[in-house]
Amino acid sequence: MIKIGTALFEACEQLERERGISKDVLISSLKDAMVAAYKKHMHIKESTNIESILDDQSGEIGVFRTKLVVNEVEDENEQISLAEAKEIDEDVDLDDEVKIEVTPDQFGRIAAQAAKQVITQRIREAERNLVLAEFMDKKGTLTTGIIQRVENRNVIVNIGKTDAIMPQKEQIPGEYYKSGSRIRVFVLNVKETTRLPQVIVSHAHAEIVRELFELEVPEIEDGIVEIKSIAREAGFRTKIAVSSNDPEVDSVGACIGPRGSRIQTIVGELKNEKIDIVRYSADPVEYIVNALSPARVVSVDILADDEYSKEAVVVVPDDQLSLAIGREGQNVRLAHKLTGWKIDIKNVTQMQNAESVQNLPVEVVEDIEDDIDDEIKQEIEEEMNEVVFDESEGAPELAVAVEEVEEEVETVEVDEVRPKAKAEPKVKTAAKKEPVKAKAAPKAAPKAKAAPKAKAEPKAKAKATPKAKAEPKAKSKK
Repeated sequence: MIKIGTALFEACEQLERERGISKDVLISSLKDAMVAAYKKHMHIKESTNIESILDDQSGEIGVFRTKLVVNEVEDENEQISLAEAKEIDEDVDLDDEVKIEVTPDQFGRIAAQAAKQVITQRIREAERNLVLAEFMDKKGTLTTGIIQRVENRNVIVNIGKTDAIMPQKEQIPGEYYKSGSRIRVFVLNVKETTRLPQVIVSHAHAEIVRELFELEVPEIEDGIVEIKSIAREAGFRTKIAVSSNDPEVDSVGACIGPRGSRIQTIVGELKNEKIDIVRYSADPVEYIVNALSPARVVSVDILADDEYSKEAVVVVPDDQLSLAIGREGQNVRLAHKLTGWKIDIKNVTQMQNAESVQNLPVEVVEDIEDDIDDEIKQEIEEEMNEVVFDESEGAPELAVAVEEVEEEVETVEVDEVRPKAKAEPKVKTAAKKEPVKAKAAPKAAPKAKAAPKAKAEPKAKAKATPKAKAEPKAKSKK
């Protein structure tokens, strides 16, 4: 037996105070370390009859091997003869088990190192399980921590027994996180790892607003005022819908507090983030009107209200359209998240124009649509012509090709009727493309190509010669 004394128990009590690890867990890990060191020292790989025993009174610890009492010993590691067992205990009998101390006098450096590794590993496992159990219970709640440092855009926050990680997407945009400052974070997730559990916290989660209201507003904590829904864009604006279970208690007034003291505390905690407190209503029309505050609403038309879609058209005054939509659509976007309704906002002028079109006869509406289509087509053609015949690298060559086509059209025979009818559209199209000639005027060299006309004249003469030969034939007949 190895005498340790009271130093072991004092060390276990100190670790229990500092890290919260139970004393029994530390003593159990010490026993396992003694067994592992003995196996390492004796070069034993597997054995089930070796154990460590600690005497609480004397403070001694040792390694013992359990053997079975038999008449004839076949395995010295597992069995012991009756005569040898009687020397240890006179009351022993056959088929009894006897514990024999096998503690080495000196474990050696290798065995001591093995014992140290086992103790360290068991302490880490106990600490990991303790942290995991603690923060599994805190998952989904608000806690306070101290910012340690910033690593790779991730903020490391100490929240007690471990350091939590705040990723960049869970941070408030534009906020500066200073080391050593206190911060309230929301425990988002807890991941198991080989070492300590990895705790993910958030400073931009919507539930932070709920927790802050529960801390500052006693009516919410007591259940008199209930938070129905929260929509948040961290760092910019938050909308919260509340309702009262007591008709004598104003839900909005309770959240604001006397002279705005409660809401000011929450706004200060959220770094001056704007908070709109909306009164909840079971009527969707009234709920949408409240959600779009501070904008004034003229009317709300429900288009669809079922389990698949919820759509509504909201009409606001002309001067309230930008306020209802909000900066970059923020107000209507938060109202959509808060109510769950798809909201289409229009002003009074837009609705009047839409109604005037709807009141017209069907034939008039169709004519207007046709005229609009023709105007759109004409605009598209003009834009395409401007793009194609723009003064670019290919425009002069295209203008030369158009001139050559026009010259060939002029050389067509006049005595044939069908070619004349076909040639007219070509002349018209060429006339439409006169602006191209004006643009291509600087390059007048292509006009010198009059060769096609010269070639066309011999063709006309060749056709005329047969007619001249035909006249003598007619005279001979006479």
